[in-house]
Amino acid sequence: MTTSDPIADIIGDYRAFAAMQRDRLLTRGIDITPYPLSHLCVRVADWDLYVQQRTLLERHARANHENVWNGRPISLIMLAEPLEVLDGTPVSNIELIPPVHQRVYRMGLEHLGVVVGEEFDEFSRVHRAALTGQQFQSLAVDPVYVLFEDFTHVKFYRRSFFD
Repeated sequence: MTTSDPIADIIGDYRAFAAMQRDRLLTRGIDITPYPLSHLCVRVADWDLYVQQRTLLERHARANHENVWNGRPISLIMLAEPLEVLDGTPVSNIELIPPVHQRVYRMGLEHLGVVVGEEFDEFSRVHRAALTGQQFQSLAVDPVYVLFEDFTHVKFYRRSFFD
């Protein structure tokens, strides 16, 4: 893929991915336009691709906080310049995840993180029928999510876990 967008060259067409997820949510009665975006998540199929993409993304980052989750590293990359998706909505973070550990996941662009803020509990209640489930990653990170047929997600957070 040759574009003038080096991030798209690395992770794929993130603008089309964000628009597709927004449109899918709209058909389920969820409008994400009023909310800020936390991050884009990219999953890779093998360790070498993880190291390659992490190295390339770090060239466009102000920081990479690599944490360990379920016994493997996860890169939380804070971009030097935010990406623009959904008609100008900024997204400044990329979560890069190495090979999977336990179930079927979509490789490549896998989920979009949306920050609902203090409305989180009300949002979860109002959209309960459209939501697929909730993850309990920690006391501070407990997103609700919608899982689509192609194994991509949109996750809704009280606050960005990048904060």
